[in-house]
Amino acid sequence: MDTGEQGATRPSPAFETAIRSVTGNHRRSNQDSAGCTDAVVVVADGVGGHVGGDVASWTVVRHVLAGLGDLDDVRTRSITDLQAHVAAANAELRGRVERDPSLAGMGTTFTAVVCGEATVRLVHVGDSRAYLLRDGTGRRVSRDHSLVQLLVDSGEIAPSEAFDHPNRNVILRSLTGSPEDPAGLQLREIEARPGDRWLLASDGLTDHVTEERCLELLAGAATPQEAADALLAAAADADARDNVTVAVADLVEVAPDAPGEGRGAVVLEGAAAQDGLGDLGDMAG
Repeated sequence: MDTGEQGATRPSPAFETAIRSVTGNHRRSNQDSAGCTDAVVVVADGVGGHVGGDVASWTVVRHVLAGLGDLDDVRTRSITDLQAHVAAANAELRGRVERDPSLAGMGTTFTAVVCGEATVRLVHVGDSRAYLLRDGTGRRVSRDHSLVQLLVDSGEIAPSEAFDHPNRNVILRSLTGSPEDPAGLQLREIEARPGDRWLLASDGLTDHVTEERCLELLAGAATPQEAADALLAAAADADARDNVTVAVADLVEVAPDAPGEGRGAVVLEGAAAQDGLGDLGDMAG
């Protein structure tokens, strides 16, 4: 029997991803971070302004990618394993503040999709977002941990009022280094289907470009890079007043022995691309 050999050569799901992060015309620094491998895609939006939002997003993105970069290893992780890994990244924030008390009050949103053997795992907190485009139809799969979402859920405002609401930037959960933060993570598992396209974005995009327009641009692009470029252009046209970060990932099947230039490589954008910002050593360490 050759079933073992067949199983060994069976294609596995992986991401082909394009990420972009821009400071924008109205901010002096980029507090967003993004990164990816062929197994993991992450977007984080630092909060805390001058007290270290960029350090927070840098720390969490780099920690997660350093530990979850290998496709074969990631496929074996349960979603609770992933939650524990994010909890460890969150603890790094606490350690950073202990070493530098001036960073007290910093935090970050966190949205990641991770390849499993049969599912894509979503790990999310805050108001960055994850969207899934499947068979030409797009939908949001993350839930905003925000005041406006709470108002929508309670019926105090209509969903149509959320986009322009004056308090749309008030978030209720994030990663701050508190031991309680990981309990607030949204965890989901969604069937891994080749041909799916994922969008992860900071609120610099979704506060200025409607959900319908984002999904239209996502569906209309031939490649992840074209989609990422189109989304950034739409944010610029809307005069986005925040940092804007997008990651567009196509789910593909990859043979275990496929040479694939760059497979397993870590790609970083935004604050995460600045070596040494979080004072935690280098990715290889």
